[in-house]
Amino acid sequence: MVGLWRALILGSGFEEALEPLEVYRVDTPFGSATTVYRVSLEKLDVLVLPRHGPRHESPPHKVDYRANLWSLKKLGAERILAVNTVGAINPIMKPGDLAVPHDLIDFTKSRAYTFYDSAPVVHIDFTEPYCRELRMLLVESARKLAGKVWDRAVYVCTEGPRFETPAEVRMFRILGGDLVGMTGCPEASLARELGLCYASLCLISNMAAGLQSRVTSEEVAKIASKKRKVILEVLKDALKRMSRDRNCGCGIHKGAEFKV
Repeated sequence: MVGLWRALILGSGFEEALEPLEVYRVDTPFGSATTVYRVSLEKLDVLVLPRHGPRHESPPHKVDYRANLWSLKKLGAERILAVNTVGAINPIMKPGDLAVPHDLIDFTKSRAYTFYDSAPVVHIDFTEPYCRELRMLLVESARKLAGKVWDRAVYVCTEGPRFETPAEVRMFRILGGDLVGMTGCPEASLARELGLCYASLCLISNMAAGLQSRVTSEEVAKIASKKRKVILEVLKDALKRMSRDRNCGCGIHKGAEFKV
């Protein structure tokens, strides 16, 4: 669709701050995707996909990531900014901080990881899991509007829906992880298979297990609600400065040509 090349993938709660101009439901080979909205942000037409569904009905391990990415591609998306809520593994990072990860470690177990389940056998280059151009946009916008952002971080994705154990968190830290969440994979790799640019803005909502007394869903929701406004401002600023011209290579890796 003409003009709908910018897209956002958001967690729960953000849809309340957005006014949909149009609502899409896209049939895919993987079942029906979640609702996709067309909204106007900074006078720009943007596709917005609530990752867990409009009523937060899908837990992280049940999100249909393939259908979600397929739908955005079908509607014309070329560049995607995602928001992920995470816990801090690295003790220098604190609740309320923003981070733009540069790398990831996938510890999920039972998700559909690829569009290439049959011939041809394809192995995408994932040396840079996130688009370098979109990462730079997010870092610059966050510095300007939030005052502080971690511009490099390793995101560890777990299966969920439970939080991690202290022993798991210690292991992730030894492996080089800085952040831990449940929704970053396989979202990033599926975007790459479709030739889409993808980057993540992470909100640190809590210290990971073992780094504070306990982790609760209420604490996560409280921090997310408090930071929602500034996150939207960061996203709007990044979208406004985003160019359709791509010099990042996200769309030319071997395998990044799966047809929708």
